[in-house]
Amino acid sequence: MVVILVDGPSGSGKTELAQRIAGGWAGADVPQVVHLDDIYPGWGGLEKASRHIVDELLGPLRSGGVPRWRRYDWAGARLAEWHELDPGLPVLIEGCGALSRDAAMLADLAIWVETGDAERKRRALERDGELYASHWDEWEQQWQGFCRRERPRESATVIVPT
Repeated sequence: MVVILVDGPSGSGKTELAQRIAGGWAGADVPQVVHLDDIYPGWGGLEKASRHIVDELLGPLRSGGVPRWRRYDWAGARLAEWHELDPGLPVLIEGCGALSRDAAMLADLAIWVETGDAERKRRALERDGELYASHWDEWEQQWQGFCRRERPRESATVIVPT
């Protein structure tokens, strides 16, 4: 099975690229796409989601266990149901925090998506509106901390400017 990680800052185009990759996949074994937006346990959960995909999904996938992830219910502000993946099918994980050093070691392809700060903020706020606007600074702060610790761009095998 193939594991692809797509990471980059908020608004850089990760989700769109992941959709294009999955949509253009040749053959019957289309990748199972996991969006970290479905996993973050709230606005302060980037680091927890990043660790979650290593511990619950990628680690078990590579060691013969059951790869799974747990959805976060944003409306109810609580953890929700588990989702198991088929270990025989490709996996594509996209989102801020997908490309930690530990995750990169378990991936076949690591893609970094980037664009200028002003453009990505414009895209993110256009996409998510006022809800995100009130959390932009909090998210950016934890994103910058993640980047300082994990250096995700340096782990990328491909860099895609958008």
